Order: sequence, then structure tokens, then C-alpha cells
Amino acid sequence: QVQLVESGGGSVQAGGSLKLSCAASGRTFSNYFMGWFRPAPGKEREFVAGIRWSGGSTYYADSVKGRSTISRDSAKNTVTLQMSSLKPEDTAVYYCAGRRGVAWTADHQNYEHWGQGTQVTVSS
Repeated sequence: QVQLVESGGGSVQAGGSLKLSCAASGRTFSNYFMGWFRPAPGKEREFVAGIRWSGGSTYYADSVKGRSTISRDSAKNTVTLQMSSLKPEDTAVYYCAGRRGVAWTADHQNYEHWGQGTQVTVSS
């Protein structure tokens, strides 16, 4: 079955950078859309960034646009979220998620597969 395993979280000071990785296994992901989510006030999980595995089209939440880059490595079956200029409000558990199909959606309920999450803590 599909398994997503995140890594790379940690504690940094405001203005710092972190690279989150998601190792995907269990199937071919060429027909998948992958996303990163985090909890937010009033939301169970807020969309942060996403990438269409085939073609590599990317999508970002306004809150991280310009500060984050999502990418995928098809040879290693990994999805990476590079975050920079981190702010205390970026503090959260970040989850990797995957859904069958190529359509982009920010609704976490449309994603079938989830990792266990990795903690990001940004101190001021």
C-alpha cells in the first residue's frame, strides 16, 4: 500500500530555512498529485504547497508563496518542500499527502494518503 514518510522538520530561528522531505512508496506516482498541509486556526489542515507528479506543475498558498519551493524527484520517489524566511507563524506539524489524479485541490479531504507529520518550530 501507499506509504508516505516525512522527515526534515526541526527548530529554527525566524528567518531561517528548513527542507522537508516526503518519501513515497507502494506504487507508481506518475498519476498523483502531492501536497503539503499543516493545521491552522479554524481548519483541520491548511494547504501549503502542491505538485503534480507528472509535469511538475506547482501550487502554493499565499502565506508561503515566494518563500517556499516544492519539487519532486521521480528517481527517488520523494517530494521536497524547501522553506525559507521562516516566521513563527509557520510553526506547525507538516503533513505530506497524496491523491490519485492530476487535478489540484487545496481541500485536504480529497487526499487519500497521509504521512505521520514532521514538526517545524520557528522561534522569534
